[in-house]
Amino acid sequence: MHRIGLDIGSTTIKTVVLDETGHVCHTQYERHFSRIAEKAREVLLALGKKFPGKHRLCISGSAGIGLSEQLGIPFAQEVFATRTAVTTLRPDADVVIELGGEDAKILFLTGGTDFCMNGSCAGGTGAFIDQMATLLQISQDEMNALAMNHEKLYPVASRCGVFAKTDIQPLINEGATKEDLSASIFQAVVSQTIAGLAHGRPIAGNVVYLGGPLTFFSMLRDTFDRNLHLEGTCPPLSLYYVAYGAALLAADEAFDLGKLADRIPDLAGWQSYDSLRPLFRDRRERIAFEDRYGQDLPEPLACTDERVSFFIGIDAGSTTTKCAALREDGTIAFYRYLPSGGQPVSHVRDFLLVLYDRYPGCRILGSAATGYGEDIIRSAFGVDLGVVETVAHYTAAKAYDPDVDFIIDIGGQDIKCFRIRNGAIDQIFLNEACSSGCGSFLQTFAQTLGYDMETFCDHALKGTRPVDLGSRCTVFMNSSVKQAQKDGAAMEDIAAGLAVSVVKNALYKVIRLKQGQKLGDHIIVQGGTFLNDAVLRAFELELGMPVTRPAA
Repeated sequence: MHRIGLDIGSTTIKTVVLDETGHVCHTQYERHFSRIAEKAREVLLALGKKFPGKHRLCISGSAGIGLSEQLGIPFAQEVFATRTAVTTLRPDADVVIELGGEDAKILFLTGGTDFCMNGSCAGGTGAFIDQMATLLQISQDEMNALAMNHEKLYPVASRCGVFAKTDIQPLINEGATKEDLSASIFQAVVSQTIAGLAHGRPIAGNVVYLGGPLTFFSMLRDTFDRNLHLEGTCPPLSLYYVAYGAALLAADEAFDLGKLADRIPDLAGWQSYDSLRPLFRDRRERIAFEDRYGQDLPEPLACTDERVSFFIGIDAGSTTTKCAALREDGTIAFYRYLPSGGQPVSHVRDFLLVLYDRYPGCRILGSAATGYGEDIIRSAFGVDLGVVETVAHYTAAKAYDPDVDFIIDIGGQDIKCFRIRNGAIDQIFLNEACSSGCGSFLQTFAQTLGYDMETFCDHALKGTRPVDLGSRCTVFMNSSVKQAQKDGAAMEDIAAGLAVSVVKNALYKVIRLKQGQKLGDHIIVQGGTFLNDAVLRAFELELGMPVTRPAA
């Protein structure tokens, strides 16, 4: 009879199987992409085939308690499981630093056992590093390799990914190298862990590094060593200490793994969270929505040898670069929409090269730039003038609806809203230091769950019981999503709930809309986030009225 420990964390499932002598005979590590019940069933079925018969079993991990309760399997609190494993495998350890997908822990083992753990915020964890890699458009392996060749460190807010993005995006736009930014991100994680969790207690002696980030990122370990003035150890099985401890804590009751796996599909109805109405109750509502907003982007002007004239507009935003060539009548002839990736100048250059290649006889009548990268674009290309973003928004909105009285733009890191009265901008609403509830927030969650944005949006539109995440600041949304996972929420319902949360954040945190207050009669939505149909649908449901989404 074997002892089996399952560590079901915020992003992964780790498995350890011990034979009758206590030796590890099997390990497994994989992401569950928020499909906890489905992935747990796969794991149990595979274990049942490899190890027939009944076995002792114990579950641990931040996302495992719900499944444990539903299946009647013993549960071990993860800090206790970690301590049990460390006591067995590394009895000489003085301090354990463990970083997971959304959890960070320091366990002090000498001078009295004590532990410190992060709360609602996932700042300084694997999720934080994932977000930063997405922002830099590099893989995690690339981030580690790049950090090895850094020359300088920049101060980066480490308490959460939202504020870190606010620090990093201007550095990207100003040309900071990815080598320096990668090393700065690791330094931010270390600073957050030491200052935020240790609470002044010295970290010294034999320090053990556990968890995915500290296992996979050698430069993160080196940064800890440098800051702590010691040489910590990342031991074998560093990914599996919680699962190993759970296996040791397995009770005497034995379980048939195949039968347990067969019971998991019955948990489909186990959903104890607060939910919202679906984005679409039926196919009829979906078709009506598609009819309202199913505009195609303008077709590029056919190539011609005739001499044509264009006005050029460039928006070098926080996460994307948008370029457009307009005919003299104001219609779009040619455009490009590309992720900035810290390279707005190269994107604009490529746009102009393609433009001149396609229209070799064209004449540029004038040009203007706006956005985060306005200054660098004007300097690089001799653009005629810079335009304040608010003016650019209003000018474009009037072209679609001369009676527009409210404009809302949700971009990668910005929310900008303008109330229009008597043909002029009367009131402006902006998100300030915090970029929560913007497009990059959704993009990060999509990647964390293993999807591109288009697929993530499609799943959100199919949610039948969207999770009610409220209008809380999205700094704390990781915690809410984690709780929803424990409570049985499907990925589709989490995705739909995130779309609704973006809308509520904009309406009630940024605009501060009051109950019963009307936003406007002629509302135009702009920005890449509103290309997400789930966000657009959530917006019109929250307002109780259709809005205008321009085709371009």
